[in-house]
Amino acid sequence: MKDKVVIITGASSGIGKAIAENLIMLKAKVVLAARNLEKLEEIKQNHRSEGKDILLIKTDVSIESDCRALIFHTVEKFGRIDILINNAGISMRATIEETELSVIKRVMDINFWGTVFCTKFALPYLLESKGSVVGVSSIAGYKGLPGRAGYSASKFAIQGFLEVLRIENMRKGLHVLIACPGFTASGIRNSALAADGSQQGESPRDENRMMSADKVAAVIINGILKRKHRIILTTQGKLTVLLNKIFPSLVDRLVYNHMAKETNSPFK
Repeated sequence: MKDKVVIITGASSGIGKAIAENLIMLKAKVVLAARNLEKLEEIKQNHRSEGKDILLIKTDVSIESDCRALIFHTVEKFGRIDILINNAGISMRATIEETELSVIKRVMDINFWGTVFCTKFALPYLLESKGSVVGVSSIAGYKGLPGRAGYSASKFAIQGFLEVLRIENMRKGLHVLIACPGFTASGIRNSALAADGSQQGESPRDENRMMSADKVAAVIINGILKRKHRIILTTQGKLTVLLNKIFPSLVDRLVYNHMAKETNSPFK
């Protein structure tokens, strides 16, 4: 990873922050993109000696012009792009019946369209470097999770988009990695949107029992180095994907029962 130019969206917290800090330690030239510039500044201050190789760009990936500017300023600073990590994301928690349409649209704008915008604008430079595009998806991109319709839909969409990207460019040297963490202690549930678009606040799950963001980051970076096509993390996640191929109706019931046990579950 030394001297590789890497863009990380959603770099201010969770998995994105963990990936950023790992890559900084590996001497990559990192571009940290997020809406919260203060949190990005904190990361840079914690790595003062590598400061010249860290570029901070305030970016809302749901805005097309922000994504275009992110790519422009990266190339302006470093002259190329080697790796794009589409990590920015938001979740939601409510039944379809109760959810306002604006909530689903907001989730799709950030998770799916943010990935599309950044990838589209970075693609010419990634093809030139024969680089890597990474999409941080989820087990929810394999199995719809009740109470997370917008989130699951966005992750299914990301995986379809990136699969096509891989196939279209399979003879051009482009590497495309779809990384699917299971439940991760990343803080994403704290900022998840409720039915009316307000933030959920407190996580309904025990974050201490989940895979850490640092562990997920290490696995994703290893997947980039080995140019893997797909990574499914956690035993529970791998088992869910496997069983869903064989016994989908059974997994429907298992997923329902599992998610219904959450604190203040929106369905029973």
